[in-house]
Amino acid sequence: MKKLAIVLAMLMLVMLGWVLFLQHDVVTVTINGNPVTTVVSGVGGVWGVLVTFVVIFCVAILLTFVFVGVGLIILGVFLLVGLVVAAVLFPIFLPLLIPLFILWIVVAISRKP
Repeated sequence: MKKLAIVLAMLMLVMLGWVLFLQHDVVTVTINGNPVTTVVSGVGGVWGVLVTFVVIFCVAILLTFVFVGVGLIILGVFLLVGLVVAAVLFPIFLPLLIPLFILWIVVAISRKP
């Protein structure tokens, strides 16, 4: 996981350098109808790119947590639907599963430290 994080950080730095050094004339800052051509416009462009990268990184983290939560909910729904389908299709197994469930609980309780 550390290697992936390092690779992604390097990729972000390469993209930042590409935007700052090669694409400096894409965005123009205009004040009162006059384009700003001083060093201030370059600094503003750098801050804009840095803010964009930070926002994209925060949104990626947020979406990771959202998708994991949604995935767990979907997995739980699939589990419940599977149990209902199994109970409807194979009702003969219910008397077998109840003693197995009780045995499972007894073993789980006995294994606690």
